[in-house]
This record gives sequence, C-alpha cells and structure tokens, in this order.
Amino acid sequence: MESEQLTSRFDAEVAFDADVAVIGLGAVGSSAAWRLATRGLDVLGFEQFEPGHALGGSTGATRLFRVACLEHPGLTPIARRARDLWRELEASSGQALFYETGGIMIGPPESRIIEGTLRAADAHGLPVERLDADEVARRFPAHALHNPGDVGVWDPEAGIVRPEAAIVAAVDAARAVGARIRTGTRVTAIEPDDSGVTVRTVDAEYRVRQVAVTSGPWISRLVPDLPLTPHRVVMTWFRARAGHDANLDVLPVFIRSVPGRDTWIWGHGALPGADGFDAKVGPEFDGPFTPDDPDAIDREIHPGETDEISELVAATFPSLDADPSGVTTCIMTHTRDGQFVVGPTAHPRVVVGGGCSGHSFKHASALGELVAQSVAGEQPFTDASFLDPRRFAQ
Repeated sequence: MESEQLTSRFDAEVAFDADVAVIGLGAVGSSAAWRLATRGLDVLGFEQFEPGHALGGSTGATRLFRVACLEHPGLTPIARRARDLWRELEASSGQALFYETGGIMIGPPESRIIEGTLRAADAHGLPVERLDADEVARRFPAHALHNPGDVGVWDPEAGIVRPEAAIVAAVDAARAVGARIRTGTRVTAIEPDDSGVTVRTVDAEYRVRQVAVTSGPWISRLVPDLPLTPHRVVMTWFRARAGHDANLDVLPVFIRSVPGRDTWIWGHGALPGADGFDAKVGPEFDGPFTPDDPDAIDREIHPGETDEISELVAATFPSLDADPSGVTTCIMTHTRDGQFVVGPTAHPRVVVGGGCSGHSFKHASALGELVAQSVAGEQPFTDASFLDPRRFAQ
C-alpha cells in the first residue's frame, strides 16, 4: 500500500523495470538507495565498480564530521540527521562507522573558521565552547603552536566517519529492504521524457519512473548542465615522532590556522586499531580547480607533491614527523559556491545528489534521505533550498 501511495503520481499504465534507478552507489547514492527502499519503492541501483571502491571521492579511511558547520548554518540539521542515520547503519551492520571525538577549530576571531563555526552554533543553539589561546594550548597541547590572537571553538559533537565501511553498510541495508543492486555496471545515458526515464548501460536498457543521479565525479556525464568540477586530490597521513603520541584522543578532529601562514589545515589523530593509518592532515581546498577526467585520474604520487603539506605540518605540529607515512589520491567535485547539489533538476523526473565540494561525506546519509524525499515527493526534513541544483540556472 505504501509503495502504491508513493508512486500514484506516476503514470501507472506504463510497464516499468523499477520505480526509481539510483545511479552511483557511493557517498550519497548508497544512502539514497537505502532510504528509498525503506519507503517501499522498487529501487534499482547501479554501481560501475563495487561499493566502497577507491576510485571516486569516498576513499581514504576517514572523513571529518562536524555539527557546527562553518560552510553554512543550514548544514547543521543535515549533520544531525546524518548522525542518526550513521548510528542506524552501525546497528544494522554491527560495526563502528562514526566516532564522536569532539573537534577544535582554531584561527583568528574574524576568520572563516571561527566566524563560520560560531554562526552555525548561534543559529542552532549548539553547546560549543569558546576558548582563548591559552586555554587551547592547555587543553590541547598538540595545538600549542598558533598565531598571536588566535582563538578556539570546541564542538563536542564533532568526530569522524569511515566512508568505505559506511557505503558498504548502506548498500547492504538497501538490499535488506528489497533494493536490487547492479555492480560492475556503468550507466552510459539517461533519457527522461514525460512518462518516465530510459536508463542505458553498456549492454542493456531499463525503463523507470524516476532516476536519482548520485555518481559523484561522473554526474556531469549524465546531467551535463550542472557546473561541477571534478579534480584530483592527494591525501596524506603522518606518524608521531619518537616519544610523542598522535592518537585520536590526543589529536581529535581539528580545523586550524597554520602559524605564520595565511592558510589552514584540517585533520585528526590516528584511529584505534586502524593499522596503516596514522594522523591524517590535509590542506584547505580553496581553488580555483582545474577539471580532471574522473576516468583518467593520475593515481601516481610524484616527487614534490607532498612538500607543501609537509611544510604546513612542520610549522604546526612538533609532535609529528613531517614526512608522510601514507599518501593516496581521490577525486573531489566542486560547485561554484562550494555547496552541494541535492534535489530536482530542470527535468522533474531527474534528481541529483552530489557536488561534494570537499565537505559532504559527514552529511552523506542525510543527503541520501533528502534525495529520497525529493523522489517520493515528500516535504524535506529541513530547509535545503540552498542546495537546489537549479540555483545555478537562475
């Protein structure tokens, strides 16, 4: 009955292979398939690789989670909904996906780090703590080096999410409630019309009522009108120097200014039991970005590529060896305004979810929920109009 109610607005006289096709089962798509299937919709999910693969934008063992989101106050309720869904996936999968460590933001009072964090905190009454430089150094000795005048904001709800494991858990949850998953299957085209959407793969075609395009760096291949820029990113990890500790309890989630530099870095300490992964530190991604072909990303690490981040680590953390202990690549996809694209496109039967812009994975489960609500014609759980893909056409 529920499925009949949700699909009643579609043309019921046409034969369909599914109510909705979810194209791309990465960060957003895996959760979109899960949340759609829980609504009783017949879901057909397509993934060109395997869930949790290392070829897109959701690899690298961890992603930061923050509730006091400096990027936009409207992200706070999305983060909180995402946390609830991560916990639900933990229960269904039987594994830890989210670690709540708290997070410290450090920078000049007028910086985007501090002003943006406080703007979100004030808008939603978050229990953040404002710290002066001495308090930061006392409570977080690893952050004793800072610029004169820097202050801190402690977000007790911050933490980290395990992206690969979370994606696999969401796909498994989608399967458990009836979604049909096609892995190793690349969608080559979508053709929406008044009555439905034809989805073409290399060797077959399917007819569905709607599509959710959630293929990360590959979204523009199917929805070319969106201003999305995929680009290669290098991720780095650093080991504690002899006699020092850089575990997660010593170095919780952080975003902070770099002493003597007009830039900032982000990261967290080593995870418990995460063999091969030390403290993770990366630079802020401000752009401009040169677009890369997601099918031809250079996976090799070249001499000198990590010199800049090593210099930033050396200037900030005396307890860390500035030579990376681990390096890998992934793909980010930026929008012009640094916000995601989630919701309907110019064609009412095509919904998108993507445009990570370097800060989406924390929200991914809730972004999948927003995609599902858009497909099902429901009222979104929060105002997400600032993520509307159609904003770029206005």
